[in-house]
Amino acid sequence: MKPYKILLLLVSSWFAIQAQQERPSFAINQTNSYYISNKQPLKPSPFIKLPVQSFKPKGWLLHFLQLQREGLTGHLGQISAWLAKTDNAWLTKDGKGKWGWEEVPYWLKGYAHIGYLLHDQQMINESNYWINAVLSNQRPDGDFGPVVLRNGKRDLWTNMPMLWCLQSYYEYANDPRVLTFMSNYFKWENGLPDSMFLEDYWENSRGGDNMYSVYWLYNRTGEAWLLDFATKIDRNTANWRQKDNLPNWHNVNVAQSYREPATYYMQSNNTADLEATYNDFKLVRSLYGQVPGGLFGADENARKGYDDPRQAVETCGMVEQMTSDQMLLQFTGDAFWADNCEDVAFNTFPAAFMPDYRSLRYLTAPNMIVSDSKNHAPGIANEGPFLMMNPFSSRCCQHNHSAGWAYYAASSWMATPDNGLAAQLYVAGDVTAKVGDGTEVTLSTETHYPFEEGIIFTVQTAHAVTFTLYLRIPAWCTNASISVNGKRLAIKTTAGAYAPVTNTWKNGDKIQLTLPMQLQLHEWERNKNSISINYGPLTFSLLIKEEYKKQDSKETAIWDSRWQEHADVSAWPSYEIFAASPWNYGLVVDPEQLNKSFTIKKKPWPKDDNPFTNATAPIELIATGKLISTWTVDQYGLCSVLPQSPVAVNGTAKQLTLVPMGGARLRISAFPVIK
Repeated sequence: MKPYKILLLLVSSWFAIQAQQERPSFAINQTNSYYISNKQPLKPSPFIKLPVQSFKPKGWLLHFLQLQREGLTGHLGQISAWLAKTDNAWLTKDGKGKWGWEEVPYWLKGYAHIGYLLHDQQMINESNYWINAVLSNQRPDGDFGPVVLRNGKRDLWTNMPMLWCLQSYYEYANDPRVLTFMSNYFKWENGLPDSMFLEDYWENSRGGDNMYSVYWLYNRTGEAWLLDFATKIDRNTANWRQKDNLPNWHNVNVAQSYREPATYYMQSNNTADLEATYNDFKLVRSLYGQVPGGLFGADENARKGYDDPRQAVETCGMVEQMTSDQMLLQFTGDAFWADNCEDVAFNTFPAAFMPDYRSLRYLTAPNMIVSDSKNHAPGIANEGPFLMMNPFSSRCCQHNHSAGWAYYAASSWMATPDNGLAAQLYVAGDVTAKVGDGTEVTLSTETHYPFEEGIIFTVQTAHAVTFTLYLRIPAWCTNASISVNGKRLAIKTTAGAYAPVTNTWKNGDKIQLTLPMQLQLHEWERNKNSISINYGPLTFSLLIKEEYKKQDSKETAIWDSRWQEHADVSAWPSYEIFAASPWNYGLVVDPEQLNKSFTIKKKPWPKDDNPFTNATAPIELIATGKLISTWTVDQYGLCSVLPQSPVAVNGTAKQLTLVPMGGARLRISAFPVIK
């Protein structure tokens, strides 16, 4: 295979075994002295999650969190009927009320996290209102939350994300009520017969979330019966260990639930469990993921024959994929998961929102030439206005999107078993943690990554302390370098692995990581031989002129949307986006000489700290292409499926501008190749 051809990130059992061998060496017999990790007999944690308040974001990520606070996430309590405090089942002892299912915990797990990260006391107080209600309203038998029955059986799914809210709250507040609450709830769950446990579609798919909370509690209390209960959860959860199939093909279920076997692997120590998760990741992408952006085209449910880059993924699916990546990074120590998390975060997730984070759309695709209120079914596997930017719509994504950037920030740094620190997701900000002999240090990160190559860490410490700093080298980077106080280190930097830097660090020490970026061409052989173009971790899309039309949010909302009676619709408009320039271009490319096919154009960093828009992107590529007149809008109002490359066309070649995929609300990211 020629070097320019993509490896597609389709991992196999072989890759899983190799990943274990490439773990940092500390993972075997050491235990971090300051942060909670897996208790025996669970497998040791290669990486350990830091408490949520350990990281203080800066730069573009801080700006996004602030936009969320001032935008939809921060005001959803005044918009969404599901978050109304009147007649809400989350606020009652008996779990009865008109409003009450997944929406409150979906929203709260991100809203509270943002409050903790920003040290915003108003947000923390509002979060505590809901959390205290949950803790106070646990029923005598241990059950809690809305009592939803499906075919006479208690729906347990909605409690799973609320448990995550409680876990984050405990990290922040160290409230002992959480541990007693969770233990009593798990005892109640454990008393349910298998025939009444995890039977409904959602809970059956997502039992791994319940299991993760059980392990979280076990690591804090050591109650041995919890491990037997985890086995019961695994036994009753959908079978995500099938070699050539998945239990269902719902995009969010897949992105969220495929991690379940690897979660149980921490207890079973059976490599087949770990390999099952890698295989699930590979399987869905081999069938529906021959596209850029780190995800796959399922719309809501993947369908045979619908695998073109115009097929989309829910915003919920993006959030859950990033969350799965972050969890699997902890479980496995495999940097592969951080690479995938970045791919989704940089190239797919930002485009699901209006730049001000006051509205979002349900579905976003790599190739997307319209974002309107029309029904595009069956081209898209949802009947209704599912491409619309609407703050009142997309009941699940409307609430669940809040956790995406918050969890990303909280996972940017992790502790290591040898009392060191690992830089996982490179963003500007300060991490404060105990290291080495227990000294508390702050590492301050300055960077415009992923738009620039340089990352500088400055050590702040009261006195010198020895510990190891692990720097992740992205899989795309083949020539990384590390300097300390201006002196380049003679240290091996392997793409897709970690570079350990052990030193006695003193106040003011500076570490510079340089990640040289280069152009890469990814060929999607199983999707009409289309191509995508990367520069470092960024994928690029055709610059399409976007025409925005403001619409009434209630009139264009999805059918199951519900909003509060006095919500101010005029303050929360919806937008349709239409292409106001041609989009149907193929690229003229010499795969062997990419530097002659593309010119890299650097621009000033945006003053508003938002690089994820077409207007503010600090980097563009200049390319050459030709119009493909036969590639048109189809009968469903979508771009028709890709033509088979190479495409023979007449006409004059034209200079094209490519922009970062994550900032393009309309985009062509998988291109035909001109013959």
